[in-house]
Amino acid sequence: MDASRAKTYVQRLATAARSAAAELATTTGGRRDAALRACADALSDARADLKAANEKDLARSEEFGLSAAMVKRLTLDDQRIDAMAAALREMALQVDPVGKAVAAYNRPNGLRIEKRRVPIGVVAIVFESRPNVTSDAAGLCLKSGNASILRGGKEAVHSNLAIAAALRAGLAAAELPAAAVTVIDNPDRAIVPALCRAAGLVDLIVPRGGKGLISAVTEAATIPVIKHYDGICHVYVHAAADPDAAERIARNAKCQYPGVCNAMETLLIDAAVAEAFLPRIAAALRAEGVELRGCPRCRALVGDMAPATEDDWRAEYLDLVLAVRIVDGLDAAVAHINEYGSGHTDAIVTAEIAAAERFVAAVDSASVMVNASTRFSDGGEYGLGAEIGISTDKLHARGPMGAEDLTTYKWIVTGQGHVRE
Repeated sequence: MDASRAKTYVQRLATAARSAAAELATTTGGRRDAALRACADALSDARADLKAANEKDLARSEEFGLSAAMVKRLTLDDQRIDAMAAALREMALQVDPVGKAVAAYNRPNGLRIEKRRVPIGVVAIVFESRPNVTSDAAGLCLKSGNASILRGGKEAVHSNLAIAAALRAGLAAAELPAAAVTVIDNPDRAIVPALCRAAGLVDLIVPRGGKGLISAVTEAATIPVIKHYDGICHVYVHAAADPDAAERIARNAKCQYPGVCNAMETLLIDAAVAEAFLPRIAAALRAEGVELRGCPRCRALVGDMAPATEDDWRAEYLDLVLAVRIVDGLDAAVAHINEYGSGHTDAIVTAEIAAAERFVAAVDSASVMVNASTRFSDGGEYGLGAEIGISTDKLHARGPMGAEDLTTYKWIVTGQGHVRE
């Protein structure tokens, strides 16, 4: 497909989505919540169709050269289908973000000023091989009164279309426009640049995937983009850390699911506890199959540890590989994180309240954990139902993005015949 045909194709879909967005903007929260529940029921009812469609995608995984981790993300089993439906139902239980007053006050001249949350409009999401993103993203957009245009990877096309069909059945049951959820069924590469340049029809684009996809969308876009770059997450074991808690947190942050953006990639250990703690945690992590790469001070304590290079401090391994460094106190840990981190999620393990508060204030990250694993950095774990993504930007949203992060605001000024002198 050439650029002109791709532009025409995207304009047709986006025009329908924009019409649906205008209708959604005037619906009540109760009606949108009813639609979310209907969509959840439709997903459960379509279980057999979803699994059959997913089998077609899984059968082509070798053709696309998918890794074992990517195949795991692609798979739709009963547990994942149940989780998608549960996420939609949880969204329906949340407070409606649309119409929420951010601020309201009266001026001395009698004018009433209100700043009120409203939908963004049409939100496009471009993502790779996780078909549950189709349901999560569509649900969050619906909750916040936005129409969604979803472009998944070609490796998940059958699964995504089956999910979309179920969601549209739910929309029909709730008497909402089908174009409120649009899944692009054409895998042509020219469509993404056209979507990125659909200014006036698409209000926001959110890429979810590897650095290559995010860079391509950002470079092509003429509309606002919310980005989620690397998840170079740290755990810092402070001098006042409980060693049992530190071991549990470090093992969970690295090993519970190493192939995701909120997994720990660098472990920082305070010099005051390194001699006692490093051999212990090294043995525990190696028992989980983790390859350790350490600084010279680490290697002096654990002699068979591979040497860490400068590149290791900036690495997002997404695998059972971990960089380890000994640091001289909290300030040195913060300096390392702010230099090498990606602003995603970083954690401190400490029993000292003052140290925790200092770390929270000084670390420039979207999520900061105190005595908790980085793996909790997730929309579902934060009670958002799901997430549209985890933003490493500072504007307009940061960290796990729920429905409220898919709203903007407008000012409403109410007078009684006021005129400005």
